[in-house]
Amino acid sequence: MKSPESNRAPGMAGFRMPAEWEPHAATWLAWPHHHDDWPGKFEKIPPVFVAMARELARVERVRLIVNDAASSELARRALAAGDVDLRQVDFFEAPTDRSWTRDFLPLFVKRETEVAAVKWKFDGWARYDNHEKDDAAGRTVAKWLGMRSIDALAERDGRPVNVVLEGGAIDIDGEGTLLASRDCLVDGPNARNRWLGTGGTERVLADYLGIERVVWVGAGVVGDDTAGHVDDFVRFVAPGKVVLAEESDRRDPNYAALEATREILEGARDARGRTLEILRLPMPRPVLWETERLPASYANYYVANDLVLVPVFGDESDSAALGIIAELFPTRRVVGINARDLVLGLGTVHCSTHEEPAAR
Repeated sequence: MKSPESNRAPGMAGFRMPAEWEPHAATWLAWPHHHDDWPGKFEKIPPVFVAMARELARVERVRLIVNDAASSELARRALAAGDVDLRQVDFFEAPTDRSWTRDFLPLFVKRETEVAAVKWKFDGWARYDNHEKDDAAGRTVAKWLGMRSIDALAERDGRPVNVVLEGGAIDIDGEGTLLASRDCLVDGPNARNRWLGTGGTERVLADYLGIERVVWVGAGVVGDDTAGHVDDFVRFVAPGKVVLAEESDRRDPNYAALEATREILEGARDARGRTLEILRLPMPRPVLWETERLPASYANYYVANDLVLVPVFGDESDSAALGIIAELFPTRRVVGINARDLVLGLGTVHCSTHEEPAAR
């Protein structure tokens, strides 16, 4: 699909992807329904979404995707019972496979007062076959909003091909710099677009998101089924400043991977030529399901208008993590969201949310 007013891709037409901390028009959620993501614990998951919606509705609109009319009514009752201001909630009906809006919704780009939706192909993290409903729901968002929609394309064997990218695979500073894992996008066994390579991937990110420099980091955390989403371990908190998860136990399998990313970041520069200030965020103790290590991390927080939602796990490091994030975002209220059961689905707060930037 062509860009908004010409053959140029949106990045070439002056559009850029805003940072998460820039003003939002709304946050998108999808009402949970896929029981297999939380075997034996599904009944504990809707209350977590109610808690997120309650806090979000105090600072911005909530746009909630529901499977059908029956799901809409179920969600309305649960939200009302949980003291969510329903006047702040918009309901959109579309069948979905799962509720991880971060990864199947479009990435929004902005130019002056115009917001457009860049739709990337969603392939179930190159892992799960049941992803087509999510991909289709993501394509509906721009139509619901009456917004321009642009397909992210690259040429392969002489023809345009939809490029795969999930929102959790990247993090951006709003000034042209993007964090991404090579394992996830170009090098690993489940790399989404190995055929594009490093250079081709960087060109697509520049063309569609207005990115000027990609800082490629190392492997993701243990238990992550996405092959290295950065929103589980390294995030921008301001231009020139990143927070990196830190594992203090040298015997823990996350220790070496996180230290390798620290070394990469220490040698990196952003799109403005700045060296990066690196701040550390503790990792919680391992959270297990039977014998499986789950990707519990405080880095999977979400920045909303005047608010930061932070996953907590009933761990002794919860209060320290909340304190660090409060210092990093001093003008925002910081709220812990109980994610000990939510992480059984292999994602938590950031994975479940998706920002829609404000037009002004």
